[in-house]
Amino acid sequence: MRTNILAVVACWLPLLTHPAGFAQQPSYRSKIAIFDLRLRTTTVIHEGDGIIEAPNWSRDGKHLLVNSRGDLYRIAPAQGAKLEKLELGAGGYRCNNDHDYSRDGRWLAFSASSAQSRQSQVYVSKADGTDVRLLTPMAPSYFHGWSPDGKWLAFVGQRNGKYELFRVPFEGGPEVRLTSAGAYDDGPDYSPNGKWIYFNSNRGGGWDIWRIPASGGGDKDKLAERVTNDEWEDWFPHPSPDGKSMVLISFPKGTEGHNGRMEGMALRLAKMPGSKAAVKNVETLTIFFGGQGSFNVNSWSPDSKRFGYVIYELARRE
Repeated sequence: MRTNILAVVACWLPLLTHPAGFAQQPSYRSKIAIFDLRLRTTTVIHEGDGIIEAPNWSRDGKHLLVNSRGDLYRIAPAQGAKLEKLELGAGGYRCNNDHDYSRDGRWLAFSASSAQSRQSQVYVSKADGTDVRLLTPMAPSYFHGWSPDGKWLAFVGQRNGKYELFRVPFEGGPEVRLTSAGAYDDGPDYSPNGKWIYFNSNRGGGWDIWRIPASGGGDKDKLAERVTNDEWEDWFPHPSPDGKSMVLISFPKGTEGHNGRMEGMALRLAKMPGSKAAVKNVETLTIFFGGQGSFNVNSWSPDSKRFGYVIYELARRE
């Protein structure tokens, strides 16, 4: 999630009385959905008014983790399931849509503003939300992926006016810059073997998927390799746990950023690249009304057979 003061104000406008001359912001209804790769079908497990975002699957496969209105919630993947709030203590945390469990399921990483910072920072806690600990004093910072060994967290930080990729040790310590040459880099996620970090960038013109070695892109990002290069605007690549597939969300051609919600969004599937980065024949799995919050962080089931996402629809007004 990328935001600024104007965006924060905009998201609260629907809750206020609108004076004459001010357009009311759209109101949404959210559907938490699971896509089955074998059947190529979508099942909606929960519907609710307002914005629900960014499903993560627990490592035991028993629940999904989502965020809504600044809080985190667990929900069992069964039809009619209810949201169960995850308590994070007294830090005044307002979570955004960047969060996930560590590969062993013991820890939770999340991004949030707080009583101490109006801008997003990266935190870790135990999986049950206790023992919250700040990892990125600099802000804004947005978590996106755990290294397979649990020693590093990859995140996006705005530094000197640019969004670039970083990693920070789980145990704490200084952040390490991973990219420097891109115009705007986002969405870093590790390959299951820990060798690569996949991300989206507009460094080549439009938005495409790229990869760098897990240790970084090198001098002027000379080690960065392009993965996709087609008519779609590609964001948030997520490798499957078995290392065979990668799912990404794609905006229609010409979409400049990822903060909107619209018809014509696509979830697409590619085979994981090997020694050659470029992929071809990326399969479109579904076209839907979605966007910001539909598919930000890794949402694969542990068995790599399903993944979660969120479908939006405009709420009717009386």
